[in-house]
Order: sequence, then C-alpha cells, then structure tokens
Amino acid sequence: MTQYSIITDLNRCVGCLACTVACKAANGVGVGSFWIKTLRVGPNPIEGGSGDWPDVEMYFLPIQCQHCADPECVKVCPTGASHKAADGTVQIDKSKCIGCQFCAMACPYGVRYLNETERVVEKCTLCEQKIAQGELPQCVAQCGARARYFGDLEQGLDSFVGAGKVSIAGDAGYDAVLSEFCTYGDIAKPYTDSDVHHLPNVGNDPSFLYILRNHEWKGEE
Repeated sequence: MTQYSIITDLNRCVGCLACTVACKAANGVGVGSFWIKTLRVGPNPIEGGSGDWPDVEMYFLPIQCQHCADPECVKVCPTGASHKAADGTVQIDKSKCIGCQFCAMACPYGVRYLNETERVVEKCTLCEQKIAQGELPQCVAQCGARARYFGDLEQGLDSFVGAGKVSIAGDAGYDAVLSEFCTYGDIAKPYTDSDVHHLPNVGNDPSFLYILRNHEWKGEE
C-alpha cells in the first residue's frame, strides 16, 4: 500500500527557510499563513558539558502536515472533506469543507488553519499537483542543503529522491538541478534505527521521518 512521505535529514538542514518560501510560492499560501514552519531546537547543553558554547547543540526542525497513516483530522471531519487519498496523503476536498475547524483542533501538530477568505481549512497537500506529474514536492525540489527527500515508505528510505545529481558536472543551472534526481541512499551518511524519529504519535501514526545523528531528539516535546 503506497504511503508517500518526506525524510528530512536534520544533520543537513541549515534552517534557511527555502522550503517554507518555496511552498508559499508554489501553493499560493497567503500572508501570515504557513504550510511549513521551521523551528530552531536549542541551543541546548551537551550532556556532561559546561552548558556554555561550545558545549551546546542545536538543529532545525521543519514542521508540516505529517500525512498520517491513521489521521485524527479525518476521523473528526463531519463531511468527509478531509480524507486519505490512494497514495497515502491526507487531502482536503474544499467543495465539502464547511470551515468547522474540527480537523484543526484534532491535529496534534497545529498545522491546519482556516482560510478566512474562502472559509475552508488549508494545509500541506504534499504538492499533489506536482507529484501527480512525477515531480517533487516544491519544498524538496528547493532544498539547497539536500536535507529533504520524497518517496514511498513501502519502497524503503534509500529509494527516496531529492533534487540534483550527486555531483553536477557542466551545467549546474537551476533547470538542470531540478531535472535530475539523487536518492537518499546515494547521499546519506550512515545512520542507525535509533537515529530515525517521528513527531509525537497519539495513535495517528505520522508518516514523515526525521534523521538526526549525534544530537538529542527533542521532537517529542
């Protein structure tokens, strides 16, 4: 069963907010609203350290709809507007949405909001208009640090793809980078099962994965 997802390698993320800006531009997200928010975690003292620089650690954590396997937002929607698609993503049928915001209240991650103009709820769609044509979600395509990768969990993490070849020779222009994919298996540094994290699971089984090595995971907080 297909379950589209995104891996974010937090050891590569530099907090540049390119994913946030690209998402807003590609999806027409209004001023003051966001489908992706990038949080700064830390700086926190390293265990056994002084608590002062350089004995501190910090990383960035992008937060968006997790396209859960068993989403709470779908369970509470009275009209069926929020639903699971065949590719595993969670989508909103705006023609059915009545703006009650039950889904926004049920979401454990606070990533849904009411579009006041249209009176419907909005959130990350995983750029369904792009992935349907074999393209990458815009937040993945625009990640200059190659921290974000898109794929199907059923195919394994190493098969997830990001923008740009592993090494670009010759034309390294914008169009060339977006037309070539690399896989996470090609570029990832070694990681263990203990380095793979999810946002808090309250029975909804979030599908997005975060890889974090040699840092204390704070995502449960």
